[in-house]
Amino acid sequence: MTDDLNGETDMGLLGSGAVAIWHDITPETRGDFFAWHGSEHMPERVAIPGFHRGRRYVAIDADLEFFNLYETASPSVLTSEAYRARLNDPTPWTKRAVLGFRNVARALCRVKTTVGAGQGGLIATWRYHLAGDGTGHDDALQTALKPLDDPEVTAGVLVLAADDAASGEINAEEKARGARNDVPGRVVMVEGWGDVDDLVRACRTTLAEDTLIKAGADAGTVRFGVYRLQATVSDA
Repeated sequence: MTDDLNGETDMGLLGSGAVAIWHDITPETRGDFFAWHGSEHMPERVAIPGFHRGRRYVAIDADLEFFNLYETASPSVLTSEAYRARLNDPTPWTKRAVLGFRNVARALCRVKTTVGAGQGGLIATWRYHLAGDGTGHDDALQTALKPLDDPEVTAGVLVLAADDAASGEINAEEKARGARNDVPGRVVMVEGWGDVDDLVRACRTTLAEDTLIKAGADAGTVRFGVYRLQATVSDA
């Protein structure tokens, strides 16, 4: 396991920074969302210096239907002037598309730990807030995650830590939507390259909600979901 990464990770991520976003979409804007997100939004994001890849997942079993992951060279990319400028100058299509977003959770993150060396077409995510200052949480979490380092079931495991201040900045895209984002303090992701049932069983057994709460997660904030890959855009 690698902790507090500063450069390239040793698994499927292309860097040590990430944007993690969960959301729903209103039924009447669904088609427009797919067209916008694939043909304009993800290409726009990976054109920003330091952004390497965008991935969109759709729920198999989750509280929110979509999960989006953007990978960046480092966490500093997420507070760069180039990224802020893009967020605060949305295109007309973006202004229209974001009106269909509901229940948005978004975190600008540093990749803290990784296990494994692959990338899968399935992903399980946990998002939650920390109770108190989170003392001891990361050590307890790393211990709890060790059984998931199993290439028969999982391609890789990641822990992301949110930059609360950067994630909480209100930008023009958020203003256009007219609703604040939830900012989870920690994100755990387990990528799978096998059967869905095996991945779900391993995740629920290894990292149950009670396990996260004992490790320092805030009770009532833990959200678990399983998603399959729907679209990928990269800068190469």
